[in-house]
Order: sequence, then C-alpha cells, then structure tokens
Amino acid sequence: MPRNDKYRFSFGPWNIHSGADPFGPPVRKERTFANKLKEYKKLGFDGVQFHDDDVVPSDWDWTKTKRGTARIRKMLESEGLVPEFVAPRLWEDPRTIDGGWTSNNASERKYAIERSKRAVDIANLIGTKLIVLWPAREGTYIRESKDAVASVGRFVEYMDVLLQHDPEIKILGEMKPNEPMDQAYSPTVGHFLGMAYRTVDPDRVGALIESAHSILAGLDPSDDMAYALWHGKLWSVHLNDQNGLKYDQDRSFGFVNLRRAFNQVDVLDQNGFGKNGEMVGLDVKALRTQKDADATAHLKNSREMFNLLLKISRSIDRKKLDTFRKKRDYEGMELFIMKQLMKVR
Repeated sequence: MPRNDKYRFSFGPWNIHSGADPFGPPVRKERTFANKLKEYKKLGFDGVQFHDDDVVPSDWDWTKTKRGTARIRKMLESEGLVPEFVAPRLWEDPRTIDGGWTSNNASERKYAIERSKRAVDIANLIGTKLIVLWPAREGTYIRESKDAVASVGRFVEYMDVLLQHDPEIKILGEMKPNEPMDQAYSPTVGHFLGMAYRTVDPDRVGALIESAHSILAGLDPSDDMAYALWHGKLWSVHLNDQNGLKYDQDRSFGFVNLRRAFNQVDVLDQNGFGKNGEMVGLDVKALRTQKDADATAHLKNSREMFNLLLKISRSIDRKKLDTFRKKRDYEGMELFIMKQLMKVR
C-alpha cells in the first residue's frame, strides 16, 4: 500500500498541564489556552484535540456557546491549526457518577445524550466532523449493579442517537479496559467494532486506539491497530507508552519499550495510515518532576521518536525480511530487527 507522504500530528490542551496527580497538587504554573496554542506549531503539530468543555463551559446557553466557539475557531485559524475532534466529557459531572448512557437512571442517561448532542453541535461550529467517545464510567465496580446485556444495548442506542442527530459526523471509539471503572463494558477495540456493526450507520463508526489502553488490556497496540486497519476503521491514534499494568501513565512515546513503539509506527506506515487525513495524536504528559521551562519537552520528544522510528521502518530491507519469513528463521529475523533499532549494521 502507498505510504503517507506527510504525517500530521495533534495533541490536546490537557497534554500541557501543571503536574497535579491523585497524590499531590500542581507543581507547575497553569498555562492559558491561548498560550498552549502558541506552542503547537513551534513543536511541529497541526491539530488540536478537544473535549466539549475545552471549547466552552458546559453550562453556557446556546447563544454564548456559539459566540465562544467562534472565538476559539478564530484563534485556531490565526495559529494555522485545525480541530481534530471533539469528545463529550461526561465523566466529571455528578450526574454520571455511575455512568452516562449505561446509568440505571433514565434522567442521567438523558443528560448524557443531550450533552453529547451538544458536543456534536460544538464540533460543527468549530469545524470538525469527528466525535470521540471515551466510555470512562460505562462499566461497573460491582457486576451485579447493572444489567450487562442491557448496558451493551444502551451503548449502541446512544451511538444511534448521535448518528441520527447529524448525518455527517463520524464516531471514534477510544476503548480502555479499566480506570476509572474496574470493569468496562467495551474494554477493547474488538468489542467496540462488534457494536459498531450493529449501529444504524456502521460506515460512520470507527476507532481511535491509544497505546496505553491496549497495554492495560494485556494486548500489543500494534496488533490492535492492525485489527482496526483491516476493518478500514482506524481513524486516529493516541500514541504514548506505559510502565506495566498500573494506572494510565501517558509516558512519552517509545520511552519505555522501543520495539513495541517501532511496531506501532511500522504497522501504521506500511498500511497507509494518514493518507485519508488521519492524524497521529500524542496523548502524553510531562513527568511531575519537569520544571516549567521543560513542560512541553515530552511532546517534542514523542514526535521526534515517531519520526526516528519511521525512518528506521522505511530503511528496512523488506525483501530480506520476507526471506526470514519464508525460511521461518524467526531468530534471525529478531536479531535483524534489533540491529535496525540499535543502528548496528
């Protein structure tokens, strides 16, 4: 398959942050949204990822919402940036404490649907047709607390409402097996795509795969990406890295497991990812120990790592690789790959 000539990169304003975590307060100064936008082009990025309330507060009326969104769109255009997607941030509202569209409470499900429809409208105003769903609390701490079969049905019904609300949007499911809930109803891309084919318009439902989420599910991100690519449904990625099966760390891409990162770049590039406008999203966060002056190094470093691995991928002698496969010489193949990564010839 022809390769992508030029990759476009994105990140979200939350990826430049003050360093607070569940165990400690902020350690860096909070930057304004306008200040963060100034960093995008400097770092070599083209797209901005948004939650709905990154654009405007969730409690604004529609008149204020339109004005506020227009202001943000103008700011993007002045910086030469484009919005990649909008995601409804449902999980922080008290009404979604036990899930949004899978809540047992009908009024809470209605809130989740109405806020998500509003996020679609905001996406239209700001200039994107991509809606990302991260089902943060769509699961359980205690399995008996919800009807699991009904919850899967509500997941599909929820997507149907959004697809019918706007016939031009595309929904990208960003699946994660746990955190904040102990058990997610759709823990992997395979689960999600199974539901996608039951929606009213499967052609408009695809996937956003995050490296750390696959790792937390005990899977290799490159295999998850390959699965979605085969279906023609890998429409975005969030590349990062992960130290073990703990909380979602959002470590810089390739800084924990270089070979795992290489395989992700390789499967994307070898299968034409990006040729239809898909962006390489980097969902990475600065270490808490970083000083203010270095609070964007993780973004620059992750993008550089992607490009370095891309260069290695494109320099590999594919005929030689195929010979290893035909001979079933996997030991030889493994040494060959490791030498490429170590720049040993």
